[in-house]
Amino acid sequence: MSDRWRKRVDSGDWEAITAEVNGYGGALLPRLLTDAETAQLQAMYTDDDRFRSTIDMSRHRFGEGEYRYFRAPYPEPIEELKQALYPRLLPIARDWSDKLGRAAPWPDTLDEWLQMCHRAGQTRSTAILLRYRENDCNALHRDLYGELVFPLQVVINLNRPGIDHTGGEFLLVEQRPRAQSRGTATLLPHGHGYLFTTRDRPVRSARGWSAAPVRHGVSAIRSGERHTLGLVFHDAA
Repeated sequence: MSDRWRKRVDSGDWEAITAEVNGYGGALLPRLLTDAETAQLQAMYTDDDRFRSTIDMSRHRFGEGEYRYFRAPYPEPIEELKQALYPRLLPIARDWSDKLGRAAPWPDTLDEWLQMCHRAGQTRSTAILLRYRENDCNALHRDLYGELVFPLQVVINLNRPGIDHTGGEFLLVEQRPRAQSRGTATLLPHGHGYLFTTRDRPVRSARGWSAAPVRHGVSAIRSGERHTLGLVFHDAA
């Protein structure tokens, strides 16, 4: 892994990031991609050879818009960022599992974890490039894909909010025990990552800790076009 990717990831205040994702299920990360790199990834969208599958969200009632799953091996920014992020996310994942009394099957390296996924039949690549145009949106959902799940994932906005698009806030909706759901909306800066829970987060309860289910989505694009890179840390069955 190149030092430049590790330095970008490590430039974040990870104590503050951890506190934020613990408290809300999501946290803004530092800028992970340059202008040139975001433009390069956007341009890949029309290169069919880079993708294994294309999903029309309206056809599946996932929202409006389209996304494509990259083929493996991934282009450099994707693979390098996943490798650099995994060691930072791993302590949070293990802490959450400990609080919730769950097994924590994740080894110390991403490569070892993906080998476990593959042995379990989860062999399909999961890095996603999404494209939203005016009035498109992404319905609330969770990206589970199989029995083996890494509990955190990252998205990166490849466009400039307020210039390339308006709307398109990243949404998290948490189902709280014996209470109404709580929502948060974040307008992601250009090139910045956003870390969030894949399925739930631990919350304090009368008996210690309980799991609060969380779903994520994207609000309607009011104008322009928005591309997003999605980094999931488990492969799909």
